[in-house]
Amino acid sequence: MGTTIKQTILIVDDESAVRMLLRRAFELDSYQVVEAQNRDQTIDAIRDNDIDLVTLDINLEGEDGLSVAREIRAISTVPIIMVSGKGELVDTIVGLEMGADDYISKPFQIREVLARVKSALRRGQLNEKHNTDPADVHNKQRINQYCFAQCTLDLQTRDLTAPDGNVCELTTAEFDLLEVLVRHPMQALSRDQIMDHVKGNSWNPNDRTIDNKIAKLRKKLNSLGVSRAIKTVRGIGYQFTFKVESIK
Repeated sequence: MGTTIKQTILIVDDESAVRMLLRRAFELDSYQVVEAQNRDQTIDAIRDNDIDLVTLDINLEGEDGLSVAREIRAISTVPIIMVSGKGELVDTIVGLEMGADDYISKPFQIREVLARVKSALRRGQLNEKHNTDPADVHNKQRINQYCFAQCTLDLQTRDLTAPDGNVCELTTAEFDLLEVLVRHPMQALSRDQIMDHVKGNSWNPNDRTIDNKIAKLRKKLNSLGVSRAIKTVRGIGYQFTFKVESIK
């Protein structure tokens, strides 16, 4: 029989009670755990261990968790989940912009933490799988625009241009969602698949937030005269129904 290799999670938090709580939950869910209390221990742990994911508290005693996140990202592509307290939403957004993959807020529910960890690990594995094919990565990077129904989705400017030349305002989440759909036209995608492709999102896989995002995106596409672009596939998820042309 083969031996299953456990994935390793690095918990970075200066509160021993939080580390103990997370360690117990992760180990019960068959993960290996490494702990760190500060910046130096964090960097050493990443260099000395094969870390698969990091949970990082924004407020480390005497240190800036955002700076630690920046240093981690400079040496590793490991998924990072920021842990923030109430009133730290702005810092959390900055963390996501700096390369963190997700965030959870204190006080948190262990089930939510485990769900977000699993989602981040799936995204990391998906990205790693894609990155093993140099030709695929090269072609994906060369694509600058997607065109459908006389609309243009520009990946550089992150604009959606209507047939009349006007730019439709999309939120970050709406743009990311539309990008995933147009990258996979005529293909039914589950909610989990969509979320796996949307790196750094803050959607909870246990809620219906993605359905609300789809509804709002549909309304904006309808306002451009692009109706029925996103089809609900019962029992699966969603499908983009228009043919899409990629422009490099």
